[in-house]
Amino acid sequence: MPVEQLRFLIPDWWDAIEILIVAFVIYRLLLFLAGTRALQILVGITALFVIYFVALVLKLNMISTLLGVVFTYGAFAAIVVFQPELRHALARLGRSRLVSFFASSSKRAVADEIGEAVTRLSRNGTGAIIVVERDVSLDQYIETGTVLLATVSADLLTTIFTPYSPLHDGAVIIRGDQIVGAGSVLPLTQFPVTDKSLGTRHRAALGLSEETDSLVVVVSEETSKISIAERGMLKRGLTGDQVREALAGPAEQGLARSGSRSDASPA
Repeated sequence: MPVEQLRFLIPDWWDAIEILIVAFVIYRLLLFLAGTRALQILVGITALFVIYFVALVLKLNMISTLLGVVFTYGAFAAIVVFQPELRHALARLGRSRLVSFFASSSKRAVADEIGEAVTRLSRNGTGAIIVVERDVSLDQYIETGTVLLATVSADLLTTIFTPYSPLHDGAVIIRGDQIVGAGSVLPLTQFPVTDKSLGTRHRAALGLSEETDSLVVVVSEETSKISIAERGMLKRGLTGDQVREALAGPAEQGLARSGSRSDASPA
């Protein structure tokens, strides 16, 4: 075989750049999906591809034909299944640094109010669950409670969660600097929770953080400890200042580097 035909097997500097770019994109994709239910779905799809190619090699015609049909229409199903993750990724891709700069002061003010509120609630032993919406819309959960439109303040949050008040038994949802819902019902985590001390609030916080990119702050009624759930991970035993930093910091940092489901200690 002429040497010229084998030249494509010898990578040059441009090929090396392309390999690095593709490797970086795959790494960022896996990092983005880490800790979410979408990663498990992706692993399942990969397993189906492996089975498909094994069936082709072993000439298992029925299996390969059925999987071929699944893959033909699977792209449409993937768009539906990964819709929250796709929306989140596109929103982050198109986010302007200039807009983020002007929004940072408002974000810090909201973080201060929430930090002060959970400090008071923890001091009084009052249970609470506060959801901070990010890129994925929480309209479907807002509708399960009472729709509000009020500026975020520590006084208002503390009042809402006062025992026996009409809206205390449920979640408060915050969008930007506005409280848009109270008494909302959140989905419970679908993963097994080994720590039996985790109550309904913590399970609901984990459940919503698995389904969306929201950051959920929980105050335990039993122990007065403050926790944060994000991307299916739970960080517990926090202070009001730590809550402020978590809320005011960029969404990409969050708990991915500071906590996990295994960090949980008794609530």
